[in-house]
Amino acid sequence: MAEDYYNEVAVFGLGFVGLPLALCFTLANCRVVGVDVDAGLVQEINNGVTHHHEQYRGFPIQEILRQELARGSFKATTDPEEALSRARDIVVTVGLPVVEGEPDTRPLTDCLRTITTGLKPGDLVLVRSTLVPGMMRRLVKPLLEESGLTAGRDFYLGYAPERIAEGRAFEEFVTMPVIVSGVDEISRNEAASLLQIITRAETLPASSFEVAEAAKLVENISRDVSIALVNELSALTGAMGINTFEVVRLANSHKRVKLLQPGPGVGGYCLPNAFRYLAPVAREAGIDLQLMAAARRVNDTMPRRVADMVIKLLPVPPAAARVAVLGLAMKDFSSDSRESPALKVVAHLQEAGLAVRAFDPLVPDLYPFQVGSLEQALDGAHGMVVLARQQGFETKNIEVLTRFLDPSAPFVVDTKNVFGSMETVPAGLRIVSI
Repeated sequence: MAEDYYNEVAVFGLGFVGLPLALCFTLANCRVVGVDVDAGLVQEINNGVTHHHEQYRGFPIQEILRQELARGSFKATTDPEEALSRARDIVVTVGLPVVEGEPDTRPLTDCLRTITTGLKPGDLVLVRSTLVPGMMRRLVKPLLEESGLTAGRDFYLGYAPERIAEGRAFEEFVTMPVIVSGVDEISRNEAASLLQIITRAETLPASSFEVAEAAKLVENISRDVSIALVNELSALTGAMGINTFEVVRLANSHKRVKLLQPGPGVGGYCLPNAFRYLAPVAREAGIDLQLMAAARRVNDTMPRRVADMVIKLLPVPPAAARVAVLGLAMKDFSSDSRESPALKVVAHLQEAGLAVRAFDPLVPDLYPFQVGSLEQALDGAHGMVVLARQQGFETKNIEVLTRFLDPSAPFVVDTKNVFGSMETVPAGLRIVSI
C-alpha cells in the first residue's frame, strides 16, 4: 500500500538515465511508475529485460529490476494517467535529440504536454534532462502552465541536470554532487528534498535555471575539448613514430596536468551534443564559440582518420579486404551505441569497399555487420581495429586473436591502447595505435 512507501514518484522516460534513476528511488523505498512512449521497451522492462550495462553493489541492473518488479515497487507503462494520479513527485528524463545539428524539442514538449493533463496543485515537476540554456524558463515553464496552474504558486518546478556516466549510474546517482535550481527558492528546496532521498552527496544550489543549464553543458564540453587536444596530438605523435598513450601517461605525471585519452572520436548522447545545445544561445548573443567548434571538428574527423589508417595497412585492394572490428559501443564497457564513432568508422570502411565483421559482447544485435563471437569476426580477416574496450579483448588474448587473421600481413589498429603494454608481439603482426 502507498503508506508503506516513502514517496510515490513518476519518472517520464525509461532510457539510460530514467530506468536506473527509477530503480534508485525504489531501492530507497519509494514506489515508482515509469512512463515511456515506446511500447516495446515498456513490455521488455515489465518482463524484467533491459540491455543496460549497469550494476549496484555487485548486483546487475537486470537482477535489481526483477526484484523491484516482484516487490511491486516499480512498474513501467505507456499510460501516464496512473502515474500522474498517484505521484506528487514527477521526474522528467526525456532528452533532446539532435537532428541535422539542431536540438529537437518535440520529444520533451510532447512529454510536458502529457504531464499537463494530470498536473495537480502541490505537485513537484523536476526536470533532469540536459537542456539548452534558457529552456526551463522559456519552454518548460510555459508549457506546464498550460495546465492552468502557475509554477511557484500552484506547483513546484525544479531543474537538476543529471551528471552520471553510463555504466556507473547507480553509484553516481548516490555519490555525485547534484546541481539544483528552481523557479523559486521553495521549488529548489522541494527538488533538493526529493533528490536527497537517493543521494548521499552534496546538493549544490544554483541561483537560476540558466546557471544550472549552462553548468551541465560546460562539464561535457570541457571533456570534448580535452579529448580533441589529445586526438589532434595523436596525428603529430603518429607522424613522429611515437606512442600517443605513452606521451599522455608521462605528461599526466605532472601534478597539475590531467589529459584525457585519445580515441576514434567522441560518441554518445551527451558530449557531442553539448556544443550543439550551447550553439543556439551563442548565435542569439552574436558570439563565435571558436575553440568549442574547433574541438567538435577535430573529434568529428577521427572516424575517417581511423578508417584511413586501416585502409593504408591492407595487403590487398579494399574491395578484396575483410576487417574485424572489436567494439561498437560509444565508449568503453558500455552497451550504448548511440552516436558511436565506431559506427562511423565502419561506415567509412564499407564505403571504401571493405567487408566488415564486428563483435561487441554488450551492444545488442542491431547491425547487419555484427557477428556473435570474436572468432567469427576475426576468421580470415586481414586485420582488426579496436574501437571500444570490452571484457574479452584483453592483451593476453593477442596470440589467440591473431591466430584467426589472414597470415599474409596481419595488423591491428588499436585506438584504445588495449595492446599497448605488450612486451612481445607475435611474429609478423603489426600493431599501430592512434
